[in-house]
Amino acid sequence: MTQERKHLDQRWLWLGAVLLLIAVFFSVRSLTRERLQVRAAAVAHVPLVSTISTNGRVEPEMNYEVHSPIATTVKAVYVQPGDQVPAGKLLLTLDDVQARAHEATAESGVKAAQAALEAATHNGTQQERQISAGDIARARLDRDQARRDLEALTKLKSTGAASASEVAAAQQRLDTAEATLHASVESSQSRYSPAEVERARAGLADAQANLAAARQVVAETAVRAPVAGTVYSLDAGRTEFVEAGKLLLQLADLHHERVRAYFDEPEIGRLAVGQKIQIKWDAKPGHAWNGHIERTPVTVITYGTRNVGEVLVKVDDVDDALLPDTNVTVTVTTSSESNSLSVPREALHSENGRTYVYKVVKDGLQRTFVTIGTINLTQVAILSGLKEGDLVATGTSSGQPLQEGIPIKVVQ
Repeated sequence: MTQERKHLDQRWLWLGAVLLLIAVFFSVRSLTRERLQVRAAAVAHVPLVSTISTNGRVEPEMNYEVHSPIATTVKAVYVQPGDQVPAGKLLLTLDDVQARAHEATAESGVKAAQAALEAATHNGTQQERQISAGDIARARLDRDQARRDLEALTKLKSTGAASASEVAAAQQRLDTAEATLHASVESSQSRYSPAEVERARAGLADAQANLAAARQVVAETAVRAPVAGTVYSLDAGRTEFVEAGKLLLQLADLHHERVRAYFDEPEIGRLAVGQKIQIKWDAKPGHAWNGHIERTPVTVITYGTRNVGEVLVKVDDVDDALLPDTNVTVTVTTSSESNSLSVPREALHSENGRTYVYKVVKDGLQRTFVTIGTINLTQVAILSGLKEGDLVATGTSSGQPLQEGIPIKVVQ
C-alpha cells in the first residue's frame, strides 16, 4: 500500500514537472519571439504643395503664317531663319507673270461689265441710242406725211375729187405711222427691264470682286512682314517651285509666347485660371520659366492615346532661349499650404471608401480612421483623426503587410 502511494506521488511529480517545462517554454518563446520591424513617421506640420505635371508645346501668342497664293516659283528670298525684321520689310518674291495675266483679264471683265450696266441704265449703248433716235425721227416724218396726206384727201373728198376708200386708206396709213412712232419712243425709253438692270449690276459686282482677288494675289507675290518680329521658320528657296497654299514662312514676336499644355481628363477639375506654372525644356537643363494658366479647357479632345484638355499658359519671363514649337514639361501648382498637419502618403490606406492609418501605440499598431485634405506625390494633409507628434506606420522592413495585434519594433 505504501509502495503504491509512493509510485502515485512520483507520477504526479513527473506530470507537474512536464507542465512546468511547457509553461516555461511558452513563456520564454513569448518573451523572445522576433518582433515585426516597422518603419514609422511622426505626424507633423509641414509645407504642403500639390502639383500636376504634363507635356506642352511652345507657340507664339500671335503667329503669322505666309502661304503661297498660287502655284509658281520663288524668285528671290531676302531673309534667313532667326532674322528680326521690321514691319513692311520685303521677305521674298514669287514669279507673278501668271498672276498679272489674271489681273489683266479681270480688269477687262470689269470694263465689259461697266459697259453692260451703262447700256442697261441708259437704254442701250451709244450706237443703239443713235439708231433709236434715227428710227424715231423717220417714224415722226412718216406720221407727219401720213397726216398731211389724210388732210389733203379729206378736202378732195368734199369736192368729189377723192373717194371714201382713198380717205380710209390714208387714215390707216396715219394710224400705222403713229403706232410705229409710239413703239420707237417706248423702245428708246425702256429697252431693259428692271430685272435685266439688276443682272447687269450683279455682273459688275462679280467682275469687281474678281479684279480685287486678282490684285490681292499679285500683291501677295511680294511677301512683306505684316508686323515687326522674328522669322523663325522658312521653307522656301530661290527658284523652288511651290504649290498653291504651301507654307512659306512663319513670323512672330518671340517676346510674347505661350504654352499649349495637355492635361489628362481626370486632372482638369483641379485647374483654374491664374494658377502658377513652371516650364522646363530638356534642351536647357537647369533652366526653368515661370507662367500662369490663362485659359482652362473648354472641351476634351483625343491626343494620341489620351483624352486631354488644352490649357493655354502665359509665359511670364519669356526670353530668347525658349524657342517656338519646342516640346516642354509644365508643372502646375494646384494648391499650396504653408503649415499643414501631414503624414507620408504611403501611410494612408482605404477600405470601403474610408481612409485610415496604422498608429503606433506602445508596442503595437492601432487602426485609426482619418479625414484627409490636400494630397501631393509624397504627403497628405490630415484634417482629423491624428494630432501632431503621433507616430504612424509607413511599412515593414520585411515587406509583410501591416496589421493589428502583433508586437512590433520601430526601425529607421
